[in-house]
Amino acid sequence: MASAEISLSREDITTLDVDAIVNAANESLLGGGGVDGAIHRAAGPELLAACRTLGGCPTGEARVAAGYSLPARHVVHTVGPVWRGGHDGEAELLASCYRTSLAVCDEMGLTSVAYPAISTGVYGYPKDAACAIAVETVMRLNLRATIRVIFTCFDNETFALYGKTLARLA
Repeated sequence: MASAEISLSREDITTLDVDAIVNAANESLLGGGGVDGAIHRAAGPELLAACRTLGGCPTGEARVAAGYSLPARHVVHTVGPVWRGGHDGEAELLASCYRTSLAVCDEMGLTSVAYPAISTGVYGYPKDAACAIAVETVMRLNLRATIRVIFTCFDNETFALYGKTLARLA
């Protein structure tokens, strides 16, 4: 079995030329704010049309669509949990986002995928805990092939948290 090769970047996820970018979506998959809205705007109206056919996505699961006008060839939508204090299964649901979305990439034979910090925006998940779950989950997965996973951070705070987490767990 193979594993993920993990790297970190601070840039706009919509500009990355990778096999897939992961969208921190809402359950409708029909766009929203933050990274979700940015991905939909950059991909163009075809992404919204494709998402209408997917029937939504429960929290912790993943659905895939083409990348349309994005440099990325695919968008893997996953729905992270809303933070409710940490006693409502949020950690397992967030870990499931990474497991299911990376499983989709592995099944499709993709070799590169970029992730935003799922659930840390309007869903309110504490960034330090979310970073730890993301990195630990991806590091533990057994994949058929090696996939390059890029944790893509929009701001300096998140970039620093991922950097500390990667250094601690490496």
